[in-house]
Amino acid sequence: MTKPLVLINFKTYKEAYGDKALELARKIAKVKKTKYDLAIAPSLLTIKEVAQKTNLTIFSQHTDHINLGANTGRIPIDELKSFGVKGTILNHSERKIPLKFLKEIVQRCKNKKLITVVCASTISEIKKVALFHPNYIAYEPKEFIGGNISVTEAKPEIIVRAVETVKYLSPKTKVLCGAGIHSKEDLGHALLLGTEGVLIGHAVPKAKDPKKFLEEMLI
Repeated sequence: MTKPLVLINFKTYKEAYGDKALELARKIAKVKKTKYDLAIAPSLLTIKEVAQKTNLTIFSQHTDHINLGANTGRIPIDELKSFGVKGTILNHSERKIPLKFLKEIVQRCKNKKLITVVCASTISEIKKVALFHPNYIAYEPKEFIGGNISVTEAKPEIIVRAVETVKYLSPKTKVLCGAGIHSKEDLGHALLLGTEGVLIGHAVPKAKDPKKFLEEMLI
């Protein structure tokens, strides 16, 4: 990723599950995005179809610390890679991973050339996961996740601190801003504060017109 990254997490919203995932992805694929790298993270049950039927950059919402083999209900890196997934979200507040496993997953992803976006909800957590040297750390204070107030508006100083912390501990790791991002102003402010993109949740899938919403955000 050479431009600021805008990563959209579909989660399992009713507007983005089943057949609706591909429909939403196709709308997003029509958005002009010359200034940004745009990627989406569909639900794990729809990710293969979306990856194979669109030209979007696809991330998984989670990946496990296992190889192919006798593992039930797990998500191996090799299977994701086999149908074109380029990266993965890890340690989201809704899908936390014990640190010992997180470290192993990040390393496995590096070995397999799968981009890692590791989420952290506190500065203390950032300090721990930065030592694993992921490609990105997405800073998402819990109190702003899923809300309509962006952390860039409510606590801009903590974003600056997060960026400084990551750059000190892992200079090559880029920082994304998450939690409440829902406008071009939030995106612009996040970049001004030193981040290199945003992780967006409900704002896009739940928009009345996701394509128009994104086009206005990415101006």
